[in-house]
Amino acid sequence: MASGPALPRSKFAFLTLPSYSLIAVSNAVEPLRMANRVAGQDIYEWSVVSLDGRPVLASCGLDLTPTIALDKLGKVEILFVCGGINIRDAVTPPLLAALRRLAERRVALGALCTGGYALAHAGLLDNFRATIHWENLSALREEFPRVQITDQLFSIDRDRYTCSGGTAPLDLMLNLIQLKHGPGISQLVSEQFVLERVRSDQDLQYIPLRAQIGVSHRNLIRVAQLMEDHIEKPLSLDMIARSTGLSRRQIERLFRRYLNCVPKQYYLKMRLRRARELLLQTAMPITDISTCCGFQSPPHFSKCYRSQFGHPPSAERQMQRPPAAAMLQGQQRKDRRPAR
Repeated sequence: MASGPALPRSKFAFLTLPSYSLIAVSNAVEPLRMANRVAGQDIYEWSVVSLDGRPVLASCGLDLTPTIALDKLGKVEILFVCGGINIRDAVTPPLLAALRRLAERRVALGALCTGGYALAHAGLLDNFRATIHWENLSALREEFPRVQITDQLFSIDRDRYTCSGGTAPLDLMLNLIQLKHGPGISQLVSEQFVLERVRSDQDLQYIPLRAQIGVSHRNLIRVAQLMEDHIEKPLSLDMIARSTGLSRRQIERLFRRYLNCVPKQYYLKMRLRRARELLLQTAMPITDISTCCGFQSPPHFSKCYRSQFGHPPSAERQMQRPPAAAMLQGQQRKDRRPAR
């Protein structure tokens, strides 16, 4: 693609820990590669590093080359610690010392998947807002009370950049690209990757109920599943009680004790979450979404939606529309080569 005026350049590094998540790392690197391609110039560089310079095996048994030693890295804008399974075993005294030295040099630090555990263990997330893969949220909150753990897909707090696993690093990188170069390049990258939308730091991880309360609370899981199965025509608490063989009082007690809310509130949030997915991922009219998510009327739906998310359903879609700059650039697509 044709290049325009020279754009600011950035260099990122990815510090791979034993059994790191390869999908998380590739979802972080590929947006940088594609940003170079759509910009027509190398606006991003990246390096894969390890403590000793030898390639590290990912959890899937593969490794990445070239890999260089951390002390040979040179200057970078952000270094991301890349974690995966068995993260506690991967966090060693030499790693902690290396991370603290980087922080002393004012290197911005990030983490992919469970890499946030290493930063927290080194004391480098104290008084920062941060996130981690949902399987590790509870443990991190318990072990590191000075870290402001959130349920977000990713979190940007000053010079700390943390995200959960899977595809969340892709969203983090697209947001970083947008912050650095504006929405046009970020939008073009998302189009190349066939993304329906770019998620923001306001999007939360979907945390399975079993992960929140444990598999032993089968009655609560049964009630929640019944709610999930009846989004369009919500069941009354009495109907749920009859279907599960529990009393209203038992159900209310379970929700207050383990989810810190009443059943009605949990059910409403579930329906609003489904409505938001439909707003962002389909072209369904808002009136139809209101109906299929069990709301009495569009005004009632809009009132509940605004209360939960801070804006009405119509504004949700407007905030996700491609910017004018990206639309103009989109007219040149006929001249592009296919993505490789």
